[in-house]
Amino acid sequence: MRKNPSFWIVAIITLILDQITKYLILINFANVGDTFPLWQGVFHLTYVQNTGAAFSFFQGGASWLRWLSLLVSLGLIILAWREKLSQIEQLAYGFILAGAFGNGIDRFFFSYVVDFLDFRLINFPVFNIADISINIGIIFLIYATLKLSSK
Repeated sequence: MRKNPSFWIVAIITLILDQITKYLILINFANVGDTFPLWQGVFHLTYVQNTGAAFSFFQGGASWLRWLSLLVSLGLIILAWREKLSQIEQLAYGFILAGAFGNGIDRFFFSYVVDFLDFRLINFPVFNIADISINIGIIFLIYATLKLSSK
């Protein structure tokens, strides 16, 4: 953990946040489709069981996606264990690990991912903290790539 501390800190904190929020949805929403408006017609908490990938892509692909999540997670852990990453890479890969591992946990235990963030203003697919985390990680990777290519 000494080699890439930001990677581990981001991954652990974000994974815990993801799992706690999903647990809170599971204990507070009795049925799939139950919803609670935080801002009526704009943003709701809605319990959805997603058998696909981020933002409901590849519906029904949970069986192969669980293994993909595991492989990505293991690959990132090995990378962070062996290589010294830049600060931006640590953040990027830490967020991606948290998202892949968080959704992977759901896929292995439930055969679906618990989604609940429902942005209705633009009819966006329901998503979760892990999905957000993966996207933040990708944004950091794009930034790192652009920064390196401009040197």
